[in-house]
Amino acid sequence: MSVELGTFLRSRRERLSPADAGLPVTGRRRTPGLRREELALLAGISATWLTYLEQGRDVRPSGQVLDALARALRLSAAEQEHLRRLAGGGATAAEDAPEEVAPEVAGVPALLGDNPAYVTGICYDVLAHNAAAAELLRGIGPGGNVVRWVFTEPAAREVLVDWEQEARTILARLRAVAGRHPGHPRVKRLVAELTDASPEVREWWPRYDIQFSHAGRKRFRHPRLGVITMAHAAFPVAERPEQTLVVYHLPSAGGIAAPR
Repeated sequence: MSVELGTFLRSRRERLSPADAGLPVTGRRRTPGLRREELALLAGISATWLTYLEQGRDVRPSGQVLDALARALRLSAAEQEHLRRLAGGGATAAEDAPEEVAPEVAGVPALLGDNPAYVTGICYDVLAHNAAAAELLRGIGPGGNVVRWVFTEPAAREVLVDWEQEARTILARLRAVAGRHPGHPRVKRLVAELTDASPEVREWWPRYDIQFSHAGRKRFRHPRLGVITMAHAAFPVAERPEQTLVVYHLPSAGGIAAPR
């Protein structure tokens, strides 16, 4: 059983107060959140079984147990999905080698013309991009990494109008990736690098926020157009689902016209 599962369960138990769970508050508590015995009671399982799960022992919870824990912890839909993935053991760690993208996939962003587009790998390495993406996301390109750019590139705080919101979101997505691929060497190295480089990552990573969003809107400071709001959507590559094509566009005006 994944140690990541135990970490996730503890993080969610510690964020849920007795009052939130409908339990009486008695006396002073040394640690925040629910006690292990309280969560076990709410979920209808033994405290010993919950201890094994939180310790990452080699036990396999049933779907019924996972559903009971999800209800007791008041998990969101995304968190419930993450819980089930962790309980399934996660994906096998990929080889510690540079990630390759098929030429046919690498050529797609260029086909999208004035719409900024790029392809990322398992831990948000940029594998291909078009000129519109290079103009919009200043300082990023093949060989770069989206999460590293957000947290360590000064230009990112200028480009992303709502930097903190976007930074929390991308870190929550990386957290989900780390959960799906426990022990993946490149993911582990990236997390270690970001933790060392960014005070925000050091503060936010232990909170275990996760997110699986694939579409939405973001505000950018474009070098020619000023502050703009762009819609975006992400599409997994069929044969390599951990690779993703991300496309941006202006909701009402199509792509960004190139300078004449």
